[in-house]
Amino acid sequence: MIQRVQSIFLVLITICMVVALSSPIWEKMGAKPSEMAHLTALEYSQQQVVSAQAGLPQQVAPSTAVTPVWYLALLIAIVGLVALYTVFQYRNRLTQTALCAINAIMLTAVMGIVLYRTLYSSKSYGNPSDQGEYQIGFYALVAALIFNALANRFIRRDEKLVRGADRLR
Repeated sequence: MIQRVQSIFLVLITICMVVALSSPIWEKMGAKPSEMAHLTALEYSQQQVVSAQAGLPQQVAPSTAVTPVWYLALLIAIVGLVALYTVFQYRNRLTQTALCAINAIMLTAVMGIVLYRTLYSSKSYGNPSDQGEYQIGFYALVAALIFNALANRFIRRDEKLVRGADRLR
């Protein structure tokens, strides 16, 4: 039965992963107004104004350093696909439980990567005491963690109900 409550939560996980892939996750202002650091699912970028040096022409535009974080996008995409696949495994609740556990591990890894990038790697950029601002992509990841826990809870509840009904026969 695809219309069960856990199926709704699993589809919501997939929607959250699409939002996380397409939205910014974090940003931080630099020391100057034109300096900015951004984290998306595909890249971590820092814009810095280059100071004028003797003998070199002054740059008008800020320089941007881009670090690819494709592994973050890959993990987010895998979590979304596994959640969508789990919806159609409604006949085998033990498989659904195992896939939810795998998703929980991958979501924890995604959150670990995001927190490492935002709290530790970017500390040297701008004001070290400023942590930056989390954007909608980060909150989509948090929502996906919650939805995954709820889906797992309802899958286990269905399994317990079916085992209890088998005992009565």
